[in-house]
Amino acid sequence: MSSRIFTTAECAPNVCRAVMNELLTNNAKLYALRYQVEIGEALGSGKDGIVLVGKSNIFQADVAIKMHRFAELYHREKNAYERLRSLEVSKVSGFSVPELLRVDDELQVIEMTIVQRPFVLDFAAAYLDVRPEFPDEVWAEWEADKREQFEEHWPKVRAILDAFEAFGIYLTDISPANIGFEL
Repeated sequence: MSSRIFTTAECAPNVCRAVMNELLTNNAKLYALRYQVEIGEALGSGKDGIVLVGKSNIFQADVAIKMHRFAELYHREKNAYERLRSLEVSKVSGFSVPELLRVDDELQVIEMTIVQRPFVLDFAAAYLDVRPEFPDEVWAEWEADKREQFEEHWPKVRAILDAFEAFGIYLTDISPANIGFEL
């Protein structure tokens, strides 16, 4: 792990993201050494972290390895996955959900199964047991934005959100990238 500290005020956003991605890639290499995982190509990256494909020698399967940029988001996602695992949930409203395989708190890494469409991914902004408190107008704007993003799929997305809420998981960061319908 790196002891380097910087703030966004000290570098341009693209430079900061590149430096953070380099640090996260180093965490992936350390994780690979610790847990006998061969790191492969990128599955994705975003504001929360990066996700790489891994070949697990222990699980004898391809896995997703997610390195988080921020501790709070790592813990939110870890807690959501632990909740889903404790409830033995692998599908929600017919959509596959990755299954938690292993975590490393020091490196802020989550190892999970890779799922195919239709799927629900990315719980870094999830809240457990209590819906986050925002003014009603913020929720109304959020829902209007999501209705627009998902168009005719919105009723199914709303059903998925309701199903997660029945598990005590409140999803706030949803998009067509992390609620993937059949193509």
